[in-house]
Amino acid sequence: MISKKVTDVKEALKGIKDGMTFMLGGFGLCGIPENAIAELVESNIKDITCISNNAGVDDFGLGLLLHKHQIKKMISSYVGENEEFERQMLSGELEVELTPQGTLAEKCRAAQGGFPAFYTPAGYGTEVAEGKETREFNGKMYVLEEAFNADFAFVKAWKGDEAGNLIFKGTARNFNPCMCGAAKITVAEVEELVPAGELDPNQIHIPGIFVQRIFQGKDYEKRIEQLTVRKKQY
Repeated sequence: MISKKVTDVKEALKGIKDGMTFMLGGFGLCGIPENAIAELVESNIKDITCISNNAGVDDFGLGLLLHKHQIKKMISSYVGENEEFERQMLSGELEVELTPQGTLAEKCRAAQGGFPAFYTPAGYGTEVAEGKETREFNGKMYVLEEAFNADFAFVKAWKGDEAGNLIFKGTARNFNPCMCGAAKITVAEVEELVPAGELDPNQIHIPGIFVQRIFQGKDYEKRIEQLTVRKKQY
C-alpha cells in the first residue's frame, strides 16, 4: 500500500506557485476545502486561476483570496453572493469565465477520465459558445467544450484513509468527486483520517488512485451561506 498521507496542510500544498490553475471543490460554502483555502491565503500566492462553482462570500471561502487580489481569473457558474467579486469583475480587475454548472462539472469529469473534449447543447446560441466549435447531431446543435487543465485540485471529504480513499457526506459531496484526479495533483483534506483498510469498500466514493496527498483538516467552521429561520412564535 502506498501511503498518500502528509503531515499537514503546508506539506499538502508543497509546490504551489504564482500563476497556477487550481480546482476547488464545494458548492457555496458547503464542502469547501477550508484548510487549503486558508493556506493559500497565508501563502500570498498571486495571479492564480480558480475553477470553482462559485467564489464563496465576502469574508469566507474564496472570497478571502479575492480580498487580497490573489485571484487573476475565476472560472465558475454562480457568483451572486460576493460583492467584492462583483466589484472586481465590473472594474476589470478580475477576469471571469462564466460556465454553465453542468458544463463545469463535465469539464472536470472529462479531465478526470482523460477525455480532451466533449459536445454539449448547453450554451449554444449564447455568449458561452462564442469562439467555440459547434456541430449538429441528429438535428440539434452542440458546443465543443474542452476539459480543464489544472495544476492542483483541492477537495474536502468527510472521511478518508491513508491510501487516499474518500467518503463524502450528504450534499458536501457536490463538485468534490469530479475534481478528484482532474488535475496534476489532487489534495484531499478530511475530517477524519483512518489507517488503510478501515473503510468499508462498499462505502467508498472515490478510490485512492485519484488522490496524491491527503491530510486531516482541523477547525472546520462549516458556515451556512444563507441562514433563514422561522420567527419565534409567542
